[in-house]
Amino acid sequence: MPTLEEIIRKHVLKNAFDFGRANPGSVAGKVIADYPDAKKDMKSTMGKINKIVGEVSKLSKSEIEEQMLAFTYVKKEEKKKGIELPGAEQGKVVTRFPPEPAGFPHIGHAKAAWIDYEGARAYDGKMVLRFDDTNPGKASNEYVEAIKEGLAWLGVKWVEETFTSDKIDEIYAFATKLVKDGNAYVCTCTQEQISEGRTKCKPCACREMSKEEHLERWNGMLDTKYEEGKALLRFKGDLESDNTVMRDPALARIINKTHYRTGDKYKVWPGYDLAVVVMDHLEGITHPMRTKEYELRNELYYAIFRALDLPEPKLIEFARLSIKNAPVGKRLIRPLVEEGKVMGWDDPRLPTLAGLKRRGLLPEAIKRFVLSFGLSKVESEPDWEVLLSENRKLLDPESDHYFFVEDPVKVVIKGLKGLKVKLKLHPKKDKGFRELEVRNTVYISGKDAKALKPGEIFRLKDLCNVKLIGKADVIEAQYAGDSMVPKKLQWVSEDYLECEVLKPGDLLTGDGEYDKKSLQTVKGFCEAGCRNLKQSDIIQFERFGFCRLDSNTKMLTFIYSC
Repeated sequence: MPTLEEIIRKHVLKNAFDFGRANPGSVAGKVIADYPDAKKDMKSTMGKINKIVGEVSKLSKSEIEEQMLAFTYVKKEEKKKGIELPGAEQGKVVTRFPPEPAGFPHIGHAKAAWIDYEGARAYDGKMVLRFDDTNPGKASNEYVEAIKEGLAWLGVKWVEETFTSDKIDEIYAFATKLVKDGNAYVCTCTQEQISEGRTKCKPCACREMSKEEHLERWNGMLDTKYEEGKALLRFKGDLESDNTVMRDPALARIINKTHYRTGDKYKVWPGYDLAVVVMDHLEGITHPMRTKEYELRNELYYAIFRALDLPEPKLIEFARLSIKNAPVGKRLIRPLVEEGKVMGWDDPRLPTLAGLKRRGLLPEAIKRFVLSFGLSKVESEPDWEVLLSENRKLLDPESDHYFFVEDPVKVVIKGLKGLKVKLKLHPKKDKGFRELEVRNTVYISGKDAKALKPGEIFRLKDLCNVKLIGKADVIEAQYAGDSMVPKKLQWVSEDYLECEVLKPGDLLTGDGEYDKKSLQTVKGFCEAGCRNLKQSDIIQFERFGFCRLDSNTKMLTFIYSC
């Protein structure tokens, strides 16, 4: 029977390995499950847990992994949660992912796309990629290509690719039906008058005009008889509704801007509420899904379907995804890009797909992360660590290992005539070896050097033991054999490469302000073998973390991933 301390250490090591740092609260539950008596004196138990958490926090990832070998862990079988759609029939489900091509895709798009894709796959159905490009002032082909590239990188596949701008004539036809049936009218009031009427729940003079007059006005809009901002197609809803969305919302407006696909062919552009209904009908969408932020618009969505006498699909909502202290959405990100506060849309601090890719996030990690929330409507704001821990689990079994020291300090070792060591590229996987040669000089990190005490014996990991003789700008040490000692330090030989690692942090403060210190640059030395790495390779710098090679031109520049 293992002791309480052994059980605590077992779970602290596992928790630290999975999440970067052990959480005492999470560990406590697992400890009590294995050792119920620990609950009798929780003060003492928590004291022991906190003590061991402190000890483990000083270990490197590889040292934690090494100590975990002393324990047996039951591998929990995870049941794969599929996306369950109400009323879905096998082989008949059609979903759609309808991004507006007005910005680069981000992790919120990844969640929506994966839910749409997996929802269709669960029933042997299909997903349509629809570009909701009805705002000619914002939509562009650059963003269309960026969205397609991002989805392809994620592994999301679509059966059909459509553009709302290709169906404007069909949308006009449905809008005309709404006008003819008295369910929509053309309003020429000012924006101030419209807002006042909606606020006071009062109809404007336009609303009371006949269907024939409104049909004439609608045709006038299509024939460019009105200037931009002078006429608006509005849905005849319920002006007294508690849901303000239903108070005669706009369905189409005049925009005198050149469209990236249709040029100047159209001047009347449907708004989202009209376009989404018509496109969902034309494309046979059975289960349209969208985020909870559209909740108030659901009533309008179905009201337009009923006004057009069209069969209604099953609308499904889920919570929007945001990450703590990270701007999600083009309205927040664009100013940061335009003001030069970030390196671009692919800045590794951003939750854009380009930024995540540049940071070394794997598509599978993003998939696991976003699908873990499922179709829940509960709003959540996880921090980066939840996503990064998924990435770490995938990188750990695959990434090659190399040595790296930050803020390097020179160590001259007396009595060392020279050693050659052959180290595995991966501690568990057969991925080959690399050889390191040491004469009598190595470099260790400045942080490790500062903590050394006179006369202290420490081990240069996988090389030999040395004893500290003196500390100055250069550390003097004495070769001290090869027996195992508790303290192990990372090192690189004289055959080093200068490099830098960009470490992204939270881009925003807790108050939502831009943090100027959110990207740190760590200077250091890495193994000479790193010169053979290719751009975008992701490796593990032992006792430091997983890093992606971002540039190998003037100097090796890595981006810290997790």
